[in-house]
Amino acid sequence: MAEASVGRALRDGSLEGEHAVALSLRDSLSCPLGAQVFGHFFRGLAANIAAGRSSARGLVLVALDRSPSLYLDLLKSGGLNCVGSGVNWFRVLDCYSDPLGWKARLPSSLRLGGDASVEELQTLFTDVKDVDRLLSLVLDLGRGMVGEGKRRFAVAVDSVSALLRRASLQSVASFISNLRGHGQVSTVLWLLQSDLHESRICAAFDYISTMVVLLEPEIENPGTERGGSNLEQNFRGGRFHLRMKRRNGRVKVLCEEFFVETAGVKFFSTPLSESKIAEQTLLPKLQFNLQLSEKERMDREKVVLPFEHQGNGKAVRIYDGRRSTEELGPTGGGEAAELGRAVGSGGGGKGEIHYVRDSDEEELPDSDEDPDDDLDI
Repeated sequence: MAEASVGRALRDGSLEGEHAVALSLRDSLSCPLGAQVFGHFFRGLAANIAAGRSSARGLVLVALDRSPSLYLDLLKSGGLNCVGSGVNWFRVLDCYSDPLGWKARLPSSLRLGGDASVEELQTLFTDVKDVDRLLSLVLDLGRGMVGEGKRRFAVAVDSVSALLRRASLQSVASFISNLRGHGQVSTVLWLLQSDLHESRICAAFDYISTMVVLLEPEIENPGTERGGSNLEQNFRGGRFHLRMKRRNGRVKVLCEEFFVETAGVKFFSTPLSESKIAEQTLLPKLQFNLQLSEKERMDREKVVLPFEHQGNGKAVRIYDGRRSTEELGPTGGGEAAELGRAVGSGGGGKGEIHYVRDSDEEELPDSDEDPDDDLDI
């Protein structure tokens, strides 16, 4: 369910006039399987684009952490042919081979020859510190595939963490935001290694994304007796925790289990219900309980409210803050008793309002005297 929701959102992209759909994929040292899961969604998006089932008509890969040839092999394993004169839906911006331009300074005799099959698809970029130039190249590659107009393309960044090692948080966040805000970009996805950064950095990229995927270990605290086998199990699979922001402002939370195999990544539904996941994830950690126990609920139902009529045969009386004539007794009637007689002598079916002054110092209701005359205004 969670994996299908992510794949469908990446395939459909954003509506016209909206920012691009953005997927932030986060792994950690306890579950370092982000590259495999990123490759799974990357290959699925590429298959939809190649088959014409996606709103995007092209895919630009920004390779920062892995060689572009590995991604070509990944696509070939899924039956996708990216090389050839008739293929015009995939391009690679190679920031991996020479990210700082050191190899370009070597003599030509010492340079290693690249893969000829990749060279026709890739564009070498040798200065990853220049994020503005990187953004310009990504947009140029995308427009080169789909042209100008309303046709759109998708962008995949295999490691934002690698880019953060060379550039500032502000520049990298602006890079992602500018991609999302471009009219011809329908989908953006990236990978972030959360253990390498402060929590504020991860929160910044979560804020600018529409989907956040957390890869969590299946076993949180491996035991001492079976610690080795449990740790190995965490390196083969874990929990796929998805937090998706909808257009109406609501947040949808889903969770699945995944397992990395030779053929790819497999996802399985988790027995934990969606409501439980949302309750555990979205509610803040408080020092008091927001829910009532069964005993507390029963005790609350037994409480008699002060204005509640219990139906014991007596007349319904609403306390208005003054003592009634019965409570005053025969000696304390005074004005209240006189008021009661006046009310009781009224005609049947007619009501009267009698005003009783609290003291003689109170002004008459029809007095023309301004109550603010003593003020120096």
